[in-house]
Amino acid sequence: MLKQTIGFIGAGQMARAMARGFTTAGLLAERQIVAADPLADALAEFQRVLPDCSIASDNTIVARRCDIVVLAVKPQQAKAALAELHGALGNEKLVISIVTGIRLQSLAEVLGECRLVRVMPNTPCLVGQSASAYCLGPATNKADAELVAQLFGSVGLAIQVEEKLLDAVTGLSGSGPAFVYLMIEALADGGVRLGLTRDVALKLAAQTMKGAAQMVLSTGDHPGVLKDRVASPGGTTIAGLHVLENHGVRGALISAVEAAARRATELANG
Repeated sequence: MLKQTIGFIGAGQMARAMARGFTTAGLLAERQIVAADPLADALAEFQRVLPDCSIASDNTIVARRCDIVVLAVKPQQAKAALAELHGALGNEKLVISIVTGIRLQSLAEVLGECRLVRVMPNTPCLVGQSASAYCLGPATNKADAELVAQLFGSVGLAIQVEEKLLDAVTGLSGSGPAFVYLMIEALADGGVRLGLTRDVALKLAAQTMKGAAQMVLSTGDHPGVLKDRVASPGGTTIAGLHVLENHGVRGALISAVEAAARRATELANG
């Protein structure tokens, strides 16, 4: 278990998912966690999920009390939160930002000497299945890199990338869970249309998506190879794949990732 305290600036869904994930993985006790948020409802939900955590009345208290500070606010709220933290974080603090589109250089210009890391996690960290990518600021050290890898590796996959690739990560794995939920919902709708109950259709669709993803991860085979093994000549699967290709599903998914990444860049540029 880690000895550090960790504070969340922003107590929304991603903050709750990370905090719950870290405690479930056994890295932190709830009493090592502090959160601040201007929204009372967000704080109430955070404390409902983590009843032994501490709630702070403002962001500077989190900065003062915690060894690790996680910036987990919406991009539109970042300017005010960063202004409040100006001068409150020294080099002894590790700051992890999950704010979409705020570059390391911009963070350093406001926050000063602290050690900075940017991470793009996703919400499945709540169930230990996150896909996260991170980049390290110039003031970080080897121990910081190991700590970030340990934190986010405890709740799923964590990969270090160059900062210039984080917008692409945002488009793929940051926004990706929503794309997959839509696919699960659509598959289930197909089952319902053919007479399955909603409950059975959703379970079959979600498990199919989970099992197919696990096949890619476990075998290391290219998804195209796995797809071809399922599609028998003249069979049912190739008939369905033909319809998906005719409707441009492959191109739509590529465009969705591209659009989400482009939006991340727009947010970074103001």
